[in-house]
Amino acid sequence: MSNAALRVAAGGKEVEQATAPKRDLAHILTSPATLAQIKAALPKHMTADRMARVALTETRKTPKLGKCDPRTFIGAIIQLSQLGLEPGGALGHAYLIPFENKRQGTVDVQIVVGYRGMIDLARRSGQIASLQAIIVREGDAFDVELGLDPKLRHVSSFNPEAPMMFVYAVAVFKDGARQFEVMSRMEVERIRNASQGYKSALQYDKKDNPWMTHFDEMAKKTVIRRLFKYLPVSIEMQHAVALDERGDAGLSQVVDDLGAFEGTATEIDEDAPQIADKSTEGAATYAVVADLIAKAATPEAIEAARAAIANVADEGQRAELDAEARAKAKQIGAAPDRKAAQ
Repeated sequence: MSNAALRVAAGGKEVEQATAPKRDLAHILTSPATLAQIKAALPKHMTADRMARVALTETRKTPKLGKCDPRTFIGAIIQLSQLGLEPGGALGHAYLIPFENKRQGTVDVQIVVGYRGMIDLARRSGQIASLQAIIVREGDAFDVELGLDPKLRHVSSFNPEAPMMFVYAVAVFKDGARQFEVMSRMEVERIRNASQGYKSALQYDKKDNPWMTHFDEMAKKTVIRRLFKYLPVSIEMQHAVALDERGDAGLSQVVDDLGAFEGTATEIDEDAPQIADKSTEGAATYAVVADLIAKAATPEAIEAARAAIANVADEGQRAELDAEARAKAKQIGAAPDRKAAQ
């Protein structure tokens, strides 16, 4: 939702900043103008009143959300409305996380899309019959064959307490064709370690980060997000992945008046001293390189994207980008061999 639309939703006035009382956020969210914006964005099976109630429930469950810039809070609700996803833990579709926007000096809201939300979006595309993500644990029989006739075999030992070794996602298309993606625990942990929210949680000794409280669910979401790159995706699916990747990189998800993402944000911790965030340059570079890879359509373009990977400071992000570049190179027929992540 653009800044202009948010100003309209706020009654034609600038929305008050993060210091606004919580009741002002509730007033803005339930105002006729905001409800009209939510209703216009929602699919037919959802109602604006319910979305507003669910959003207000999240502010009670997470009081820090009440201190956020109402513009970004309402913007997050509108974006979730456009995706047809409800925030909160009831359905596991998506979550609202308070972040500190150092550039603007505000506390913003960012969206974390859950793996159930991604599955729901994929099923709504009309081309996918089913999509599931499954954890492979120590003691399971698990074999994967790649090449021209890829195969996957998994026999579970049904020991939910055993540590995770792999995670995989399988999509079945309406015509019966299948596509799968497999990630090792090491690959998942590299992506986790590159997440700005996880880094912040470690730095401030916080235990409520989703990677700490719901590792298996985050692993499932990570492999589904990677599988999305090989699926016929809708605009909603593309937008959900973009939101989630920007959240991982610590970048703002607010859309400006031109329809582009703006700003940079890092996760807030009220109890910790505020220090300079040195990770935003690497995070911004990560987003730029990821965009180059996604848009690459020729061997020359993918080679330029590979060269840019070396400019990303974080080793985990370089590894993820290198894997994405290899997959894209294979997709467009370019040579896949390059050790940009080293």
